[in-house]
Amino acid sequence: RGLLVDGAAYEAESVLLATGGMSYPATGSTGDGYGIARRAGHTIVPPEPSLVPLVIREKQCRDMMGLSLRNVTLSLYDGKTCLFQELGEMLFTHFGVSGPLVLSASCHIPQMEPDRYTLGIDLKPGLTPEQLDLRLQRDFQLFQNRTLFNALSKLLPKGMIPAAIQLSGMDGNIRVNQITKAQRLAFGAFLKAFPLTVQGFRPISEAIITRGGVSVKEVSPKTMESKLLPGLFFAGELLDVDAYTGGFNLQIAFATGYAAGCSM
Repeated sequence: RGLLVDGAAYEAESVLLATGGMSYPATGSTGDGYGIARRAGHTIVPPEPSLVPLVIREKQCRDMMGLSLRNVTLSLYDGKTCLFQELGEMLFTHFGVSGPLVLSASCHIPQMEPDRYTLGIDLKPGLTPEQLDLRLQRDFQLFQNRTLFNALSKLLPKGMIPAAIQLSGMDGNIRVNQITKAQRLAFGAFLKAFPLTVQGFRPISEAIITRGGVSVKEVSPKTMESKLLPGLFFAGELLDVDAYTGGFNLQIAFATGYAAGCSM
């Protein structure tokens, strides 16, 4: 038992692989452990980024770069199926979207395919559609002689108004006293489900964690010892285990490292 490194043999009763995944390569975690585990006979679930920002097709995201949204509800859809929905914070960037809600949503995309997945942002989750319509009516009454572009300042962040008008299909230069009930209701529905189309993940180097790695089917859950090669142990992100933000991935690293250390 032991290691063979650059032609030199190092004897050891136990060997622990804890080389990390492929995210944050500047820390030295470049995925080398996958090749070592594979040569030891282990199956490697293909590594992918997780807890990662998302690239969005709509160019309006670039126009809103730096705009942070709080207390919004983000939903992730695969067709009509909702895969994720949560209230929180998110951020628009030059490539698309990021922030806590987006990172969590990325975990629920099983296999990235451009344009397959969509996001819906409820910009006013505290209001029912009926309550939001009443709010629109009040604002339109207050600003009845203004254009739609200039009548949304109390409802939306200034940096979001042009994008909201463009994506909703409304005419920003129409005076609000000329907007029909049907148009107003459609705009309200849009604000409850601001749509974005997912094009892809950002590079794995920008991901917080790596999804994939050494198959846990081939590792003892109590000792972290290989079921294929006695004396070989695993810990941390090298394993095919990942979780949400909030310290859960650190807990996985600490728990697997403790279990391996106690068993070696």
